[in-house]
Amino acid sequence: MIVHLNKNITKEKAQQLAEKYQSTLFENGKFVLVTPSKVKAAEGELKELAEAVFVTDSDIQLAGKEYISTRREVKIGDITIGGNSKNTLAIAGPCSVESEEQIEAAAKFLVELGVKALRAGAFKPRTSPYTFQGLGLAGLKLLDKMRGKYGLQIVTEVRDSTHADEVIEYADVIQVGAKSMYDHGILHKCGKTKKPVLLKRGFGTTLQEFVQAAEFILSGGNPNVILCERGIRTFETKTRFTLDLCGATWLKENTNLPIILDPSHAIGYAFGVPDLARACIALGTDGVLIETHPNPKEAKSDASQQLNFDEFRKLYSSMKKVAEAVDYKIV
Repeated sequence: MIVHLNKNITKEKAQQLAEKYQSTLFENGKFVLVTPSKVKAAEGELKELAEAVFVTDSDIQLAGKEYISTRREVKIGDITIGGNSKNTLAIAGPCSVESEEQIEAAAKFLVELGVKALRAGAFKPRTSPYTFQGLGLAGLKLLDKMRGKYGLQIVTEVRDSTHADEVIEYADVIQVGAKSMYDHGILHKCGKTKKPVLLKRGFGTTLQEFVQAAEFILSGGNPNVILCERGIRTFETKTRFTLDLCGATWLKENTNLPIILDPSHAIGYAFGVPDLARACIALGTDGVLIETHPNPKEAKSDASQQLNFDEFRKLYSSMKKVAEAVDYKIV
């Protein structure tokens, strides 16, 4: 249950209520209490002090349509996704920052195409400890340099809570990867900022668990959360993962958060990315995340799934046509 407290409630009183009702408390223009979902009614003192009460069926509360019936708007620079915008944000770039020459080639290419958001990892959560782990802070500084030079919005990933503050400082959009989705240290820090957070679904995570991870950020006071479906692990072995378009449709129907899809990580092979990306656009989602590299064969991470520039250019042109067909616009 979500309770909006009266505006004349003091912080001290709000904290007392939160402790009494075992609730999470945050402030967003007013004090908001979020109780465990098993609590179905505001009674006594709580009822008297409530401005509005929203009862939910599960612990999908702040993200649920029982609370906010329409999609939330999230602003990324001068771009708006969600709400009534019908914008699909194209986010593109290499898997990781490898050098200044490499990331500048990608930034320059994307700007020439009209893409406004650059993604690249500085801290890489790899499966093997013997593979490229990213440039770290040096990578963040290179991304900052590309933002200053080309005006791009920077999307980059937090690997763990030890460097979360650095990523929050440098990123325009903080990406929480599939392997970090359960890291409560990251989730709590993301809840304390107002920057947009792109939360990726874990590859073995149910939709309920996925959205409840988003609840940690929302209940920290940050309303700017974007969900990202990037493929789940199934019995299939011919592709890296399985892109759950059914799940994305469920999220559209049952949550109030913008949704972005990542076909690159889902299939894991460049040959399938264009078809999947077009399917994502046709679904009417709020964004797509696609990896492109100056020379994928030389990429230090996820080489098999990254498109070269010619491949991405052709895909980007076709994405615009698909978006137009479903009354959306690529931004």
